[in-house]
Amino acid sequence: MKTKNLAVNALLAAMSAVLGALSVNLGNMKFTFEGLPVLISALLFGPADAMAVGGLGILIYQLLCYGVTATTLLWVLPYVLCGLLAGLYARGRGFELSRKQLAFLAFSTGILVLILNTGALYIDSKIYGYYSSVFIFGSLPARIGVCLVKSAAYTAVLPGLVSAARRGLGDRA
Repeated sequence: MKTKNLAVNALLAAMSAVLGALSVNLGNMKFTFEGLPVLISALLFGPADAMAVGGLGILIYQLLCYGVTATTLLWVLPYVLCGLLAGLYARGRGFELSRKQLAFLAFSTGILVLILNTGALYIDSKIYGYYSSVFIFGSLPARIGVCLVKSAAYTAVLPGLVSAARRGLGDRA
């Protein structure tokens, strides 16, 4: 079973990296579904696996798209913490979440990523000299809107994706 879990997590990390690269970027706004594989791993396997998927997937994306910078790990951290919290929440509920609980999980982890990414953007802008309060905080209402849309999309697709993954893994992951 550990080999299956490792293979699934590797695929999920790769999916996270690809989804990150397939984003729509509008200035400091990024519309992407790179967090979906992290949530899938959390709902299947728990916090450690989800942290690995988030950490490795986003690190691969960051390295391929931006190389190594002083803030690379700041951009990876939100998805590691998202995996940790989502995995703990899922494990605490026996990996069986209602749609309402999934909505809460998707929204709360989305807000966490939004807050941490805003912090990373702030630090990155200060280090690399492109800081502007309008650039960093002016798009916050639109970014919150994107977070809400993504949370709704995650809530809609997660039950089917996790159910199919569990069947493929042999009932319980």
